[in-house]
Amino acid sequence: MADTTGRNHLLPRVSLNSDGRPHPVLNLFAIFTLLLGLVSFVVGLVIRNVPSADSHGMAIAAGLTGLVSLLVGLVTQMVSATREQRVIIVTGIVAGFVGLALGLAHGGFS
Repeated sequence: MADTTGRNHLLPRVSLNSDGRPHPVLNLFAIFTLLLGLVSFVVGLVIRNVPSADSHGMAIAAGLTGLVSLLVGLVTQMVSATREQRVIIVTGIVAGFVGLALGLAHGGFS
């Protein structure tokens, strides 16, 4: 049989290197942008929805992580090599921007 290589066809193979060449640094920065953007987004939602005594510190954290995610994401977007990397990067940029905006709205950097 031609298709008996032992591969599992139930789970798709996830890769950020659709062009066939490895890009470990770009992949690392893309995942870093996504994770930091999601952290900023979650912290921004927490300070928006949960009244707490340390909301100013959390606002600074949301603003700082959002700003770093935004800047690293924009630079990484300029040098990205594949479509999959760009999807991850833009998702992280948007999440970081929302976290930055929520952090600034609740007193971050002031």
